[in-house]
Amino acid sequence: MQCMVAYMVGKHIGTDLKMNSLKSMIACDNINLKSRLLSSSFFNPIYITLANARLLASHTDRFFPMRVPAIEPPNGKNTPHSTPQKVIHLSLTLILLTLIPLCLMNRSPTPVQSPKIHTGGSTSLAIKKKCDMFSGRWVPYPNGPYYTNATCREIIPQQNCIKFGRPDTEFLKWRWKPDGCELPRFDPVQFLELVRGKSIGFVGDSVGRNQMQSLLCLLANVTYPVDISYKYTSDTNFRRWFYTDYKFTLATFWSPFLVKAKDADPKGHSFNNLMNLHLDTVDEAWAAQIENFDYVIISAGAMESLPDSFRTLQNLKNYKGLTFLRTFSPAHFENGAWNEGGNCVRTRPFTKQEMKLDDYNLEFYLTQVEELRAAEREGRKRGLEFRLLDVTEAMVLRPDGHPNHYGHSPHKNVTIADCVHWCTPGPIDTWNEFLLQMLKMEGERSFDGTLQQKAG
Repeated sequence: MQCMVAYMVGKHIGTDLKMNSLKSMIACDNINLKSRLLSSSFFNPIYITLANARLLASHTDRFFPMRVPAIEPPNGKNTPHSTPQKVIHLSLTLILLTLIPLCLMNRSPTPVQSPKIHTGGSTSLAIKKKCDMFSGRWVPYPNGPYYTNATCREIIPQQNCIKFGRPDTEFLKWRWKPDGCELPRFDPVQFLELVRGKSIGFVGDSVGRNQMQSLLCLLANVTYPVDISYKYTSDTNFRRWFYTDYKFTLATFWSPFLVKAKDADPKGHSFNNLMNLHLDTVDEAWAAQIENFDYVIISAGAMESLPDSFRTLQNLKNYKGLTFLRTFSPAHFENGAWNEGGNCVRTRPFTKQEMKLDDYNLEFYLTQVEELRAAEREGRKRGLEFRLLDVTEAMVLRPDGHPNHYGHSPHKNVTIADCVHWCTPGPIDTWNEFLLQMLKMEGERSFDGTLQQKAG
């Protein structure tokens, strides 16, 4: 049985395939399967979901060619890869590749209530009151952000919205209000004390790196770290900082797919060619460096890579860390798709009555939760813990928080808006408020466990 599917998007890379021509590219020996492939659920004009890709993968001979446009090249270099058992060909991107399914999402928001999904784990805050801090709403907060582009030198240009002329600042004057309790403000001293002598590694896509840079800025109100990256690697996509006074290490490992990826062009990275993704082989570049970290935060734009990533952590002999899965944050392209002039010009949050996850993004979210739960069950066999850092409900309501066209100099010839990443400062700082509370709860669990052992 053999089925071959080609999916290409956008004139941006010189391809202008309509749905009829896309369907004509399917060659399938199984008539029933071909009928399923041609159904509307598989051939949405905007995307083919990764869940459907899983079904396709089970019937393919070798690979799916897929193209997405490149916006910005990665800073690192490719590493050698072996021949995979399953290969997906994708063209590489920086801003959009890291969240491929999100970049190919809805052209405009869907005005219905956001679903409330209980995912367990975080059920209480420091106020000792049961509360799901991930479910709530955005409320006005006139005091503004924790930092600015003038007080934090770690903001990269792509998220430095105020520096590059964003005219409104109202997007900085909102706070997340959980239903039934208050989310404490970020306390950098408390955070640094909690991680004293420990290490945190952010692994995955550039939105995860976005969160790490937010954390650097939040902690900069107390102290700046020393960049020690050179001691470990020359790859600029892998960075480490050391907070001397707290003996705390913060690191980021940029691996947008978490699995091995290799440019199809043997000469290296070009902006519109194909990438080989080895879905059954984790990217050893990050896996080899993460074993001794106390906390690992996984950020993945492709749910297909999660099982192997979790399995890799579970199989690391010396890994005893706590793993967080940061759920995805939706893109907010309106007035067109990302490659058709789409943008994100809103200046205030949605309410729950105005926005929900569409079917595809809800499926993606639920799959992430399912994979995390499966990892929890397996992890217990080795005494490993997994937690859900659930930012999805909060961020689906923040169409105003993206750089749009303010992630670069206005003189640069950049036509594609960034409605995937987040301005810093901005709503992404809330993710680290969540993280702080989760670390506090881990400390409480550890303390309670110690008391129980002594009582026993």
